Amino acid sequence: MSQRLTIALDAMGGDKGPDMVIAGADIARERHPQVHYLLFGDTARIEPLLAQRPALRAVAEVRHTPDAVAGDAKPSVALRAGRQSSMRLAIDSVAGGQAACVVSAGNTGALMAMAKFVLKTIPGIDRPAIASFFPTLRGESVMLDLGANTECQPENLVQFAVMGAVFARTALNLSEPTIGVLNIGSEEVKGNEVVRAAATRLREMPLPGRFHGFVEGNDIATGTVDVIVTDGFTGNVALKTAEGTAKLFTEFLRRTFQSSWTARLGYLLARGAFKRLKQRTDPRRYNGAMFLGLRGVCVKSHGGTDAIGFANAIGVAYNLAANGFNDRIKEEMQRLADAKPLPDTKAAAV
Repeated sequence: MSQRLTIALDAMGGDKGPDMVIAGADIARERHPQVHYLLFGDTARIEPLLAQRPALRAVAEVRHTPDAVAGDAKPSVALRAGRQSSMRLAIDSVAGGQAACVVSAGNTGALMAMAKFVLKTIPGIDRPAIASFFPTLRGESVMLDLGANTECQPENLVQFAVMGAVFARTALNLSEPTIGVLNIGSEEVKGNEVVRAAATRLREMPLPGRFHGFVEGNDIATGTVDVIVTDGFTGNVALKTAEGTAKLFTEFLRRTFQSSWTARLGYLLARGAFKRLKQRTDPRRYNGAMFLGLRGVCVKSHGGTDAIGFANAIGVAYNLAANGFNDRIKEEMQRLADAKPLPDTKAAAV
């Protein structure tokens, strides 16, 4: 990709901002040398960090912001009182056309509230959804929603499926991604009215992919489908469960290899294999959750990530912006509207 674009960064977001943000931007600069950065935050803290990285300084512009959104701030309070915060002004730069996308490691709820208020939703999309990657036995999959919408109607899940399929085609380069609705069983009679009504509609639609049907929790890791659709409550529980299981497995391995001298010897002999395993399951590799459905690319980085993880989040934003992701969603929604008006799936669920 040779397209030059500008990325806005909330330099004060995250547990270790702005140090982590600036270090991550410098790593991303090496991967995407054609990118220009708008850094929003406290100039007094950002400029000394940039002085240590002259190559990044040459492609970055600092815009001073007096405020930053606290990690524990309520979304409503942040939206009302954070108009001059680094997060809000970074989002504003996307709405104003000064930047192609925004990346923040700050407060998730505040970021979603601000982004939805400022950027608005794409025509045909009622609610934005949080999407991210999951490692699977087959490679990677996309899952949404991961926490933005705790309660959904069938039409929300239908829209999530369309956005997720376009996301998979753009980010994973899949020509015909498979789509599944997360349920408590794969049979058509399983689940509540919402998921059954959504599945009925998805079976009838000319999707930008192929509808597989219902999938269960164990299908997430096996990679049964490329796109997993669910409500934000279930998706967030699945995400946190997967993260906790990964940490538990890592701790079990550490304790096992420290249990005896023969175990330590076994680790030394298999060190190369374990290094590859660590790289494959490294959460930093999958950092960067996209807020799908907004009229601008907005990517949320994990607040506790390091520079490598933040650089990967920047890479997600760059890939989506450079490939016209939002334009593709608009085209798909218009194509579906032209093909056949969406029925009242809310009524079908009653």
